[in-house]
Amino acid sequence: MVKHIILWKLKDMPDAQKAEQLKKIKNGLEGLDGKIPGMIDIKVNIEKLATSTADAMLDSTFESAEALKGYSANPEHVAVAETFIRPYIEIRSCIDYEI
Repeated sequence: MVKHIILWKLKDMPDAQKAEQLKKIKNGLEGLDGKIPGMIDIKVNIEKLATSTADAMLDSTFESAEALKGYSANPEHVAVAETFIRPYIEIRSCIDYEI
């Protein structure tokens, strides 16, 4: 199995707009649960302590590295990323590892 973890820092925007965008990211990605072949689970954490340096974290698990590649190219995932994530992100950090 493969873990796929992403941390995002959103671009500078008013707090209310940032909170709304974070909800859209969470709902969009978690809405993919059960729709992506080989995806075991997906969670987005937007509740963080003030000491955090990221705004959101994606924690997902896949059956294999091939399943993760399929997720990356899946049209439903691409639509969420292009609509709710990429236009609003300042920094993206990712780590993938086998478990």
